[in-house]
Amino acid sequence: MQAWIWDEEGLFLLDQRKLPLEEKYVFCNTVNKVRKAIKELVVRGAPAIGISAAIGFTIGFKNFLEKTKTKKFSIKRISEEIGKISLLLETARPTAVNLKWAVNRMRGVCEKFLKEVEKQPITLKTLTKLYSILEKEALKIWEEDIKGNLSMATFGKDLISEGGVLTHCNTGALATGGYGTALGVIREAYKHKKIFVFVDETRPFLQGARLTAWELSKLNIPYAIITDNSAGYLIKKGKIKAIIVGADRIALNGDTANKIGTYSLAVLANYHKIPFFVAAPSSTFDLEISSGEEIPIEERTSKEVLSCGKSRIAPLNAKAYNFAFDITPGELITAIITEKGVIYPPYNQNIPKIIKGNEN
Repeated sequence: MQAWIWDEEGLFLLDQRKLPLEEKYVFCNTVNKVRKAIKELVVRGAPAIGISAAIGFTIGFKNFLEKTKTKKFSIKRISEEIGKISLLLETARPTAVNLKWAVNRMRGVCEKFLKEVEKQPITLKTLTKLYSILEKEALKIWEEDIKGNLSMATFGKDLISEGGVLTHCNTGALATGGYGTALGVIREAYKHKKIFVFVDETRPFLQGARLTAWELSKLNIPYAIITDNSAGYLIKKGKIKAIIVGADRIALNGDTANKIGTYSLAVLANYHKIPFFVAAPSSTFDLEISSGEEIPIEERTSKEVLSCGKSRIAPLNAKAYNFAFDITPGELITAIITEKGVIYPPYNQNIPKIIKGNEN
């Protein structure tokens, strides 16, 4: 499953809006096109958005160099351009912290380089070197995500018992660097035990029915799509032994923003006493916020609710709320699976130990 291709021409993104009926790539050769692709869900999933933003940053800087006719550059001029590129990308979608994390990392590379050469003449040759460094950094972010996914899968596989496992939205190769977070854990667990995956359709954009089902079909992992409101009935019947989802942002206390409907699943899991796991890379943690109350929730166009595909399914005068995410309290989460290890409550104490502690 190749969700993207990046070469000298630009970035080719597999259009996730058209899956599974059509496998078509969208070509992005400007930072504005990458921003649009992120905003309009051509590419989605917190880690994938972050990687795309890093590549978009590199493309934006390359285009700046190609368009300019100047032979000499000021630090101020370069800093202004870096600021413009950063702002364009990090405002594409507000909830997923990976986006801002990736942009800040790329921006940090620029600032470090410019500080090192501030006493030298800034020429096109100098900035071409910076472009090369940015390109390597974007690829490094991509490679780190794949490696992290595999570690996450190894840590999480033993937490998933045999039987039915429910997942929400899409957290596989399409949403990451190429393997998966929650779906990556399921993939690894399936190698060692008998697992059947229940796939929430995930209204209104149907990331489960369209994307997770598409990935599981390609992986030959047995599954069935269910309507989002079937989960409680199946859990009560004993068909589902565990729930595992991804995340778009995790606060210091373990409160987690994820695709709308996640909170409802966590409440069901808690009531029926089945484990509820979150799988996410360390870049998804926002240790600057103490709780989920500080996480901005994206509200998308009502058209996604009032229509299915190109067909309208509601009265012409109908209104709709379309929240893209909800917040699951940390107290409802059994454990958080990361590439650095599995984190258990109390999260206020253990998240910094694993996420921040391992960075020192």
